[in-house]
Amino acid sequence: MHVVRQLNPMSRLLIVCLSASLAVGPALAQRQGMFPETGAGDAPTVSPDLSSGGFSLPPTSGGGMTPTIRLLDPRPAVQQAPLAPPQPEARQQVLPPNDFQRFVLETSGQALPLYGVSFFNQATATYVPQGNVPVSPDYRMGPGDEVQIRGWGSVDIDVRTTVDRDGLIHIPRVGKVNLSGIRSAQAEDVVRAAVGKYYKDFQLSVTLGQLKGITVYVVGQARKPGSYTLGSTSTLVSALFASGGPNQNGSMRRVQVKRGDKVVTELDLYAFLAKGDKAADIRLQDGDTIVIPPAKGFVALSGKVTNAAVFELAREGETLGAMLAVAGGLPVVADPKRAQLDRVDPSKKPARSVDVFALDAKGLSTPLKSGDILTVSELVPEFGNAVTLRGNVAQATRSPWKANMRITDLIPSRAFLMSRASVKRQNDVLLSEDDKRNASSDAFARLAETDQQKSGQKEKPVGDSADTLASRIGNLVDEINMDYAVVERVDTAKVSVKLIPFSLGNALDNPSGPDNLPLQPGDIVTVFSATDVRVPQAKRQVFVRVEGEVHRPGVYQMKPGDGLQQLIAQAGGMTPDAYLFGAAFYREEVRRAQTANLEQLVRRLEAQVETRLSSSAASVSSSDAAAAQIRLQAEARAQRQALERLRSLRPTGRIMLGLSDASNQSDSLPSLRLENLDRLVIPSRPDFVYVLGSVNTESALIWRQGASVQDYLDQSGLTGGADVGESFVLRSDGSVMSNHASGWFSNIRRFKVMPGDVIVLPEKTDHESAWSLFTRSAKDITQIIYQFSLGAAAIKTLRD
Repeated sequence: MHVVRQLNPMSRLLIVCLSASLAVGPALAQRQGMFPETGAGDAPTVSPDLSSGGFSLPPTSGGGMTPTIRLLDPRPAVQQAPLAPPQPEARQQVLPPNDFQRFVLETSGQALPLYGVSFFNQATATYVPQGNVPVSPDYRMGPGDEVQIRGWGSVDIDVRTTVDRDGLIHIPRVGKVNLSGIRSAQAEDVVRAAVGKYYKDFQLSVTLGQLKGITVYVVGQARKPGSYTLGSTSTLVSALFASGGPNQNGSMRRVQVKRGDKVVTELDLYAFLAKGDKAADIRLQDGDTIVIPPAKGFVALSGKVTNAAVFELAREGETLGAMLAVAGGLPVVADPKRAQLDRVDPSKKPARSVDVFALDAKGLSTPLKSGDILTVSELVPEFGNAVTLRGNVAQATRSPWKANMRITDLIPSRAFLMSRASVKRQNDVLLSEDDKRNASSDAFARLAETDQQKSGQKEKPVGDSADTLASRIGNLVDEINMDYAVVERVDTAKVSVKLIPFSLGNALDNPSGPDNLPLQPGDIVTVFSATDVRVPQAKRQVFVRVEGEVHRPGVYQMKPGDGLQQLIAQAGGMTPDAYLFGAAFYREEVRRAQTANLEQLVRRLEAQVETRLSSSAASVSSSDAAAAQIRLQAEARAQRQALERLRSLRPTGRIMLGLSDASNQSDSLPSLRLENLDRLVIPSRPDFVYVLGSVNTESALIWRQGASVQDYLDQSGLTGGADVGESFVLRSDGSVMSNHASGWFSNIRRFKVMPGDVIVLPEKTDHESAWSLFTRSAKDITQIIYQFSLGAAAIKTLRD
């Protein structure tokens, strides 16, 4: 062997091929009976080994070359493959409901699953028994088991062989070794003893390869009964997986394994599924029979149980507590004080009865019968020792009630009334609105909107720019309604609610007073902001902004009852350039009312337009239908455009102050009490008059003392489509002057214009000429007269 190893690779390959051809002949002849097998003590016969790709020479007696027992098959080693049970179905099989499940569905409306079936539903679709699993030390070897033997030292052994039907393996130069019934942990000792008869000073390892298969039979109420070939290490549970487990009527509590005429084990699958108990799970042997008997009975657990399902009774009279333990017990939301048991007794009429009891020790010991339906009620989540604070507070909370608890124990000071929205606005004072939009996500924007809604913050006036500092002055803290808060007290005996109002300010200022109410368990204390329940204006904070031509424009906190004159006085009075006639006064409440009225007007006009168009279409004569259709389409288009312009309007909440043209003193202002978020803008006197509409030149013209509307129209020039009769003037104080507003016999063109006024000259909407209108009407009238004449002639003929 030493000489062979020193040859070059090609020479060694030639020697291997030649020797292999010489070795295969005697081995094949021996297999065909041409040569007798060698027994113990005879010269070992060269036999093929199924593990490696080579060969070895037989050992020599005596010293010299190290004896070798190596017969290597050039075929690759065979990997252990799983045994071939019935092929699992490609998709999951779902069992149909049994009769009791249908009964539960019909009587209670609940489709309850059969407990444990889903476990085997998954198994039937995916389970494949494995043959190359680890072997336990107590595994009994037998025919069909593959053994791999490797030895080194004074002997070189590499043999892969299989236990034959007589329980023997054959080791070259050693002979036959009996391994039938030998435990896997003892196999190495048995082989070592056999090899030790001929060799000394060697090391040996024995491992198992592919194991033998066993055949078991699954009968009874199985989902897929039949014969199954499984691995020799398979157990009862793995065989049930292979067969899909019991069917909808089979028992999961009494699965039996019969070996010969004896029942060797009885498995309760509920103990395995609920607790993982496999004490009754034994290793199967060839020829074992798995018997799945019919279930003795079923009960249903529904309502607030951990696993609502249909369960099998292990025996008649099994207690309710034992069955709840199998189902996983009761969740924390179950009410143990009330459970309902529906029982079926076919011997009675009516066959069904109901019982209600608590799930205490006595109730849990209730024996169950087949057909019982147990319903566990849900716990009513009511508090027995809590009081709740909500509304415009720093944190809505639920606190434990204690004896002699009062309002001030729940709200110790006014600091507890600082809402989260107020704190957030104080934290955001360094950020402009643009900064918030640019630096925040959509979620932040929604959160800010939610905070604004919770705090009752009013929407900013449209006339304001949202990113100005002045629009955010005085809006840091939500106003609290200190005169009214309420305690809601639930009377469970009468199932009613009692409201107990109190003065929150008095309770905080005078804890010993009557407004510091004593609280009871379950009370809910609600604190309102000034916008949740509207308080009198005299009790509201008033922050008003004045801008324009005053000496100190800004935001001022006014006292209740203050008016415009006091506001101008606080702002230092008006400047010499102030144009009081054009002053604009905005109020948020008016803006909201204008918005609501505008929406209502648009809806009403839409309905009127549709009605008018339908009436016009119905009155069109057939003789001139094409022209009438074009006219109707043009009219509809014009009216819809007018509606769209109305929708685009954004009310500003401006209030006309009703000042005369010549008044320019603050004492001429009306006695109007100020409200929070009011805004007064006093402009400087403009030097222009604006002309818009159907004129040749839309421009700003210089205001001239005593000039009339006609004078400015002459300067701008009228177009052919101008509707002079519908012209009007938008005055700088917000009012409108027109022919209709000035009286039937007035002429707007003689109206004297003030600085800042806007003259609007609309265009005619109906461009049809008078002659065209006359001829079309005359044609229609003639047609009508002609039809009447035909009718009269027909009536006369019939009379004659």
